[in-house]
Amino acid sequence: MSRIKETSTNFENKNFILSECNETFAISVIRGQWTLLLCCQISLGKKRFSELRTAIPNITDRMLAHELKRMEQNKLITRTVYKEVPLRVEYELTSIAKELIPILEELGAWGKRHRGEIAYNQMSK
Repeated sequence: MSRIKETSTNFENKNFILSECNETFAISVIRGQWTLLLCCQISLGKKRFSELRTAIPNITDRMLAHELKRMEQNKLITRTVYKEVPLRVEYELTSIAKELIPILEELGAWGKRHRGEIAYNQMSK
């Protein structure tokens, strides 16, 4: 990777890194507190909003709607609206997101193996 210019703005640096580093690009797509958890839940099969809300009790309705919209924009999920009364909406992983499942399983195994070794300190915002 080329060196980042010291005179570049943070925005320019971020765009440069995202364009040059595939790993950073991938992480930027799945970033977020809830994205990985939502991927795991939806990987079990099509899910409705209420099912996701029940499966992840600590997420607010607003945050769930925001994350689902972002995941749809990033082509990680598809949203299917059924013209029924009452209206039914289901979310499903795309083929792109399904490729993530083995990676997420390996990431989970890594976390399980090393959880006791790493002194993780989550900084408050």
